[in-house]
Amino acid sequence: MDSTALSFLIVPFLACVILVGIHAYLGIHVLARGVIFVDIALAQIAALGTTVAYLAGHGLDSTAAYFYSLGFTFVGATIFALSRNLRERVPQEAFIGITYAVASAAAILIVDKAPHGAEHIKDILVGNLLWVTSGHVVVIAVIYGLIGAFHFVFRKKFLTLSFQHDSPEAKGRSAMLWDLAFYMSFGFVITSSVQIAGVLLVFSFLIVPAVFAAMFATRLWKRLALSWSLGFLTSVAGITASYFLDLPTGAAIVATFGIALVLAALVRVTFTRLGIATDSGALKPSRG
Repeated sequence: MDSTALSFLIVPFLACVILVGIHAYLGIHVLARGVIFVDIALAQIAALGTTVAYLAGHGLDSTAAYFYSLGFTFVGATIFALSRNLRERVPQEAFIGITYAVASAAAILIVDKAPHGAEHIKDILVGNLLWVTSGHVVVIAVIYGLIGAFHFVFRKKFLTLSFQHDSPEAKGRSAMLWDLAFYMSFGFVITSSVQIAGVLLVFSFLIVPAVFAAMFATRLWKRLALSWSLGFLTSVAGITASYFLDLPTGAAIVATFGIALVLAALVRVTFTRLGIATDSGALKPSRG
């Protein structure tokens, strides 16, 4: 890769590093909670907020569009936190799926009334990562750093909610408030990510590294290390391929994630058949 290409791609690379850093961690929580599609549902709600702002005459990258999106995401986060108490009767994934479908339909109805609606839908799905600016990178780095610090300080609360569903600490009004705090912080991440990466890529950053890590590790720190490693390497490969092959960046990275996960599954099956031991199974969060 020549210096010209590297100078052009360095900012998207940095953006991916930051995105992987927070999404891989949240993805491990999502897998433990069994709410696999909560990310794509919140991402679609965030996109709906941006669509409403767009129809109201605000630019897609404007501050107004961001706060529209954040407000919609907070509504979705509240719905998901409240639905936790109903999971004995109705699986939480049902509420997530319904929310995603309604948000998608609403976005289509709104876009149908907006000029250049098809182009807006494309931007929502795959984003425009290749053209992200250093200013965007600084903003999301600050936001994700604050959210990461918040989760670190209260890690015992969040780990209990995610990994010990039946414990006394995971039930009651206090648990619902902490669950709301989790989804609200999650909403901040999704709102910021969708603006630059799109719905599909944000979902891939969250789920694919976490699934990959779950195949080979049980300890939280090992899963984090594997998730971060896969996310970074796959992002570099996807961005590089999109640049040299003139492909849409978001779609290229998502496809690269898919290829990486298939290869990982083949390796895992091969290890199992050969009797090669791996640190896999149920997640065992680190103490402390």
